[in-house]
Amino acid sequence: MTTQPLPQLQRRFLTDAGLETDLIFNHGIDLPYFSSITLLQSGAGRDALISYYRGFLGLAARRQVGFILESATWRASPDWAKPLGMSEEELAELVRKAITMLVDLKRDYVGRVPALVVSGCVGPRGDGYDPGAIMSADAAAAYHARQIGWMSRAGCEMITAITMTNVPEALGVVTAARDEGLPVAISFTLETDGKLPTGQNLGDAIAAVDAATGSYPAYYMVNCAHPVHFFAALDEAATKVGDRVRGIRANASRCSHAELDAMTELDRGDPAELAQLHREMLDRHPAINVLGGCCGTDLEHVSAIAEACLTG
Repeated sequence: MTTQPLPQLQRRFLTDAGLETDLIFNHGIDLPYFSSITLLQSGAGRDALISYYRGFLGLAARRQVGFILESATWRASPDWAKPLGMSEEELAELVRKAITMLVDLKRDYVGRVPALVVSGCVGPRGDGYDPGAIMSADAAAAYHARQIGWMSRAGCEMITAITMTNVPEALGVVTAARDEGLPVAISFTLETDGKLPTGQNLGDAIAAVDAATGSYPAYYMVNCAHPVHFFAALDEAATKVGDRVRGIRANASRCSHAELDAMTELDRGDPAELAQLHREMLDRHPAINVLGGCCGTDLEHVSAIAEACLTG
C-alpha cells in the first residue's frame, strides 16, 4: 500500500481538545476507565461524540484551516476489552464504528473545511502517565497491530499514538502502522521536568525511534503536559532532531500528572494564557503545524489557540 503525503506537513492544522475530560467534567458523561469508545454503545453516546466533533469542525470551517479528526479510540486496545465488560470482537466493532463515524463526518464537511484527515488514535497499553512494565518493541508491535488493523480496515488515513511514555512502545506502534501501510505520528507525554516518564530526554527519544525505523514516523508531537513544562525540551530536541516535532496537544493545567490523577474537579487553567504560550512556542518553532488540546481543554481553549496562532 502506498500513502500520500499528509497535508498537515504543508500547512497549519487544528485538531480537537481533551475529549475525555471535556465530556466527563463539562457534560457529565460517565466514561468508565476514561474510555470514550464506550460512547459508541448507544445512540445518545454517538450523538454526544458527533456534537463534540462538529464544534471543532465549525471552528475549522470559520478559520478556513485544515482539521485532523482524531478517533475516540485512545483507550480501545485489546487489553481494555475485559475491564470494559466486552469481548475483543465487540471492542473491535466499536473501534470500526469510531472510524466510520469520522469518515462520514469528513464527507459532510468536504468543501467547508479546506483539508480533513481521519486519524486512528492509539493510546498506551497501560497507564497514560506511568510506563509500568515496558514491553519490547516486538511485543508492542504485536499488541498494537490488532487495534491498528481494525482502524485501517475501517478507513483511517493515518495513525496517531497519543501519550506514549517510552521508546519501545512507540517503536511497536510505528512498526504496526508501517505494516499496514499507514503514516504514523508519535506523541510523547512529558513530565514537569520536560522528560518522558522514563526520564529520557525528548530529543533522545525521537532520535532513537527514527534510528530504529529509518525515520518512518511522519512527525512527532508532545501531549498531556503544560507548555511551561516543555518549552526547554522543545529547544533541546530541535538541536538534536531538527523540526521533527510538528504538533502540540497541551494540557490546560500546570499540575503534574500525579496531581491531575488525584483531582476530583477539572482545572481548566487560563485559555488566554495557554493561547499566548502557543504563540510564543510557534515563534520559536515555526515548523509546528498541528495544534489542539489535551486534558482540561475544550473548544474554548482551541478557539483561543486558533485566534492567537492563525492570525497575522
